[in-house]
Amino acid sequence: MEIAVIGSDEFVLGFRLAGLRRVFVAGRENYQAKIAEAMSDKNIGILAVDAKDLEFLPPNVKSKVLDSIQPVVVPVGGDESDLREKVKRAIGVDLYKTEDE
Repeated sequence: MEIAVIGSDEFVLGFRLAGLRRVFVAGRENYQAKIAEAMSDKNIGILAVDAKDLEFLPPNVKSKVLDSIQPVVVPVGGDESDLREKVKRAIGVDLYKTEDE
């Protein structure tokens, strides 16, 4: 399984520098087609996306993408509560939970 990334040139640049080879450059006009292409690739296990780019998708497609198990879609960016939910969803445990909660 491979890790892939989808987003603007600026967003994917850091991932390319880190050595990621599966990169999909997409803008508002072709984002839905590129994410469909990435989601259909059986070799991709994790797909990193820019959280703000998910707004380019219709609500039903966005929901399907975020609920995907193969590949797991990881939105990058957003606030800390968003990160908390991502971790909880990915591993099934709330690592941020304190004794007071």
